[in-house]
Amino acid sequence: MVGVASAPAHATAVTAAPVKDPAALVNPFIGTSHAADDFPGADAPFGMVQWSPDTPHRPDGGGYEYNDSSITGFSLTHIAGPGCRAAGDIPVLPTVGAVDTGATDSFSHTHESASPGSYSVALDNGVKTELTATTRSGMARFTFPATDRANLLLKLTNSQNGDTDAQFKVVNSKEVRGSVTSGNFCGEGNAYTVYFDMVFDQPFQHSGTALATPTATTPRTDVSASTPEAPNKPVLHGVVPGAAHPFAVRAGGSDGYVTFDTTTHRTIQAKVGISYVSAAGAVGNRTAENHGWNFAQVSGAAHTAWKSLLGRVRITGGTAEQQTVFYTALYHALLHPNVISDTDRRYPGFDGKPHTVDKGHGAAYANYSGWDVYRSQAQLEALLAPAAASDTAQSMVDDYRQTGLFPKWSENNGESYVMVGDPADEIIADYYAFGARNFDTAAALKGLIAEATATNNNRPGLNYLQQLGRLPSNGKYGCCNYYGPASTTLEYNSADFALSALAGALGHTADQHRFADRAQDWRNLFDHGSGFVQPRDASGTWTPGFSPTSGKNFVEGDSWQYTPMVPFNVHGLATAMGGDAALAKFLDTDLSSLTGAGGYTNLGNEPSLNIPWEYDYIGLPYKTQRVVRQVQDQIWTADPSGLAGNDDLGEMSSWYVWSALGMYPETPGTADLALGSPLFTRAAITLPSGHTLTINGTGAADDAPYVQSATWNGTAWNKAHAPDGALGAGGTLTYVLGTSANPSWAADASAAPRSYPGSPTYTGVGTSGDTAAASANFDGAGYSYSTHALAAAGVTPGGKVTAGGVSFTWPEVAPGARDNYEANGQTVRVSGSGSISFLGAANNGPASGTATVTYTDGTTQSVPLAFSDWTLSAGAATPLADNTVAVTMPYRNDAGTVSDSTRTYVFATTPVALAPGKKVSDVRLPSDVNSGGLHVFAIGCGTG
Repeated sequence: MVGVASAPAHATAVTAAPVKDPAALVNPFIGTSHAADDFPGADAPFGMVQWSPDTPHRPDGGGYEYNDSSITGFSLTHIAGPGCRAAGDIPVLPTVGAVDTGATDSFSHTHESASPGSYSVALDNGVKTELTATTRSGMARFTFPATDRANLLLKLTNSQNGDTDAQFKVVNSKEVRGSVTSGNFCGEGNAYTVYFDMVFDQPFQHSGTALATPTATTPRTDVSASTPEAPNKPVLHGVVPGAAHPFAVRAGGSDGYVTFDTTTHRTIQAKVGISYVSAAGAVGNRTAENHGWNFAQVSGAAHTAWKSLLGRVRITGGTAEQQTVFYTALYHALLHPNVISDTDRRYPGFDGKPHTVDKGHGAAYANYSGWDVYRSQAQLEALLAPAAASDTAQSMVDDYRQTGLFPKWSENNGESYVMVGDPADEIIADYYAFGARNFDTAAALKGLIAEATATNNNRPGLNYLQQLGRLPSNGKYGCCNYYGPASTTLEYNSADFALSALAGALGHTADQHRFADRAQDWRNLFDHGSGFVQPRDASGTWTPGFSPTSGKNFVEGDSWQYTPMVPFNVHGLATAMGGDAALAKFLDTDLSSLTGAGGYTNLGNEPSLNIPWEYDYIGLPYKTQRVVRQVQDQIWTADPSGLAGNDDLGEMSSWYVWSALGMYPETPGTADLALGSPLFTRAAITLPSGHTLTINGTGAADDAPYVQSATWNGTAWNKAHAPDGALGAGGTLTYVLGTSANPSWAADASAAPRSYPGSPTYTGVGTSGDTAAASANFDGAGYSYSTHALAAAGVTPGGKVTAGGVSFTWPEVAPGARDNYEANGQTVRVSGSGSISFLGAANNGPASGTATVTYTDGTTQSVPLAFSDWTLSAGAATPLADNTVAVTMPYRNDAGTVSDSTRTYVFATTPVALAPGKKVSDVRLPSDVNSGGLHVFAIGCGTG
């Protein structure tokens, strides 16, 4: 048992031998202060039960604040750092004397200890409490003073978010049973019922219920979609599905209690099973997993389970403190998701009905902090616990079958819609990429594609993404906690890329390309003038008042933190910024703070986790090595405050694990690993394949993060990414480390980790059929050109349009597909000479900018480009001087009313002479459009 007072807090080197018992090094008190919100109590890996103490401050989910000096109860369920109150169901508190359901027990950390699967504290009232757990049950040993009033209070109305119902029943003199209904995560109104059945090894003398003051619940916020939020403090924005459950505080509720006479037998043992299905399920779980009354045996089994799981990563070297921090982080990263099915294989579905675990799977799982864990926790789970990860993936597929939606941020069997994006894409693709593949991959891919192609509660605003290539700051989104359009666009982009990777892995090449291309929509929010990702309104105008340190239109962060969040195409981001040197300058500034000062990188929250690794992509891996070590030293320590920010169901802890191994899963949905440097002299990872990946850090030390050289299976390795296949076949990656940077290692452009640019073409949908008017949105307000009217004017997909002596090819795309570029610095392949002209129009125009022609010899030429408004301001304006009307149509389509009689136009610009004798290679469209949207349907070259 590790008492926090004796936790390693020094830099003494340990012996150079592999750790024999990783579980013995875990200090569960790390992360129980400073708002990390972890808990120190007893649990099994991914267990349903977390029997852990709660203290008066009762931090969100974890329930335990190390700086408190009393305990309000030992509740059976906890969630590590979720950001909102959650779980904390069925607190049990031992007291002596008169029954008082409001009692607390004071204690001292001197008399407290914890290790994986076990917790113990000697309370100041003379009661020693010892707790342990199996997957679905808990066991306690209460040693009371000699008294005839030894009480166990069951504070049933004291779930963290209150309870709408609480039931307590005495079965016999050794058994009590009941249930509580709670939920309301972040105020959403989800609800679940957890049943319990508790038996004792001695009969109680008295029992009953007592009136109690119920716990207040989280109020539903419903703030506007434009309201920024603080890091690690999620709130609901706008509308969420369904009516709120009646979680208002009741006038009073009933708690239960039992009283023992301990004058002769001072020790009372208790066993409790829980179930989210039924009381019978709780009984079945208890009896199936704990047959006898051997506390030491149960505790030992829990320790062994953790020893086995943590032992899949066996480290050597480092200091005692570093080893403790590492294995504690690994422990925290493997607490969630949680088994929710009973031993009889029944579980509560998202549809409110009981279901049975699919054949070939061990259990159903719940509690998905999707926005958080897709970044690195899901990959770690798949790598080290592939059976659990496969079952989790299958559970997510079953959730989709039951409701038509994949879980996003769900508590038990209820969706909360907290946070943004569509993280199921990344999670399931990550599981597959890292070796967890025993699930219905075909059903998963089909469901994920369906969710990614039709607007739904998980993807509000998908219509904007498909039609405009971005989520506008002034869009209308309706349901489901939509906010932060700039951030949410990036989240959808990462989800789309992960979906692309999964589709490719499963042989669906067309879908792979389709979603890889759409993932590049981040470009539509990148302002080439400022060098930042910025919000834009529906018309295409950059939203006024932008500041890179403002959280408006972002999610728990700002543009300093979000601009680098293009983890699948860092090379493309560098190019957009003006080259590797420009991105390097950006990163140097952004990483001048690691904790959010000045709005810069905040490694205490998820949006920044990818940033330190991006130096790898621009030839500066030594800077990744340096910054990652700084983060490790500044944020993670072996004490209760040794973790910054909510642990978010193990996501933050998983970042530390990956970083200490010297690598990070930067690219969602792939097994690509960007490299840093290992913290330990050796780490041996048992892979899902059964092979071993060994990472040697010759000369590893806290002050030696710099790679001098490396080999892979004995051959020189000079790349800033892990070798392909390393996570499958295994192998040995050996570093030589030093205290001085080696800028030449892995500095060549060919040494960078992969970027995936896709092959995007058009960015917006500007034309629609008259019977499908809502399929396009040319101007951001729902209006579009009519394909029928265009055809009547002689313009058809792939057909020719001639104006000003130049012939253009109209986009050859299917109805409802993207068919124009809304100019923002895109490079378009063009071949021709003589002169150049553009075919298109502006919305909210006129609009203008400067295009850049690049010739095959590498030289360039600037070309002014301006288009008149596509309706000529509803007929009130005339075309610009250098615009020729190429096409006129008598009406336009309206997503709301099918069509209206506003006349629309397509224009051709007056041809501009090109350099004599030179041939065009490509054209970079304007990135300096003054206002509105400048749309290009085609580019043509003349011969004169």
